[in-house]
Amino acid sequence: MRRVKINGIYKHFKGDYYLVEDIAINSETNEKYVVYRSLYGNNKLYIRPLKIFLSKVDSNKYPDIKQKYRFELQKIESKNNN
Repeated sequence: MRRVKINGIYKHFKGDYYLVEDIAINSETNEKYVVYRSLYGNNKLYIRPLKIFLSKVDSNKYPDIKQKYRFELQKIESKNNN
């Protein structure tokens, strides 16, 4: 099963980048939500059900999209060699 990395940077299948800040739990339903912040514009904070965050892209609805999952963790390496 895929997991969410706290403080990881994820790319949405439509191209924008987001920083995962935490996982929250709905106190009424115990459903888990991903708390994430946009890395563009005014850096809005969002939540989305964990199940949807980790879901695959609907290839029927978006046939030209190359990314397999709705959000994919990015491997960003430092330019600094320290």
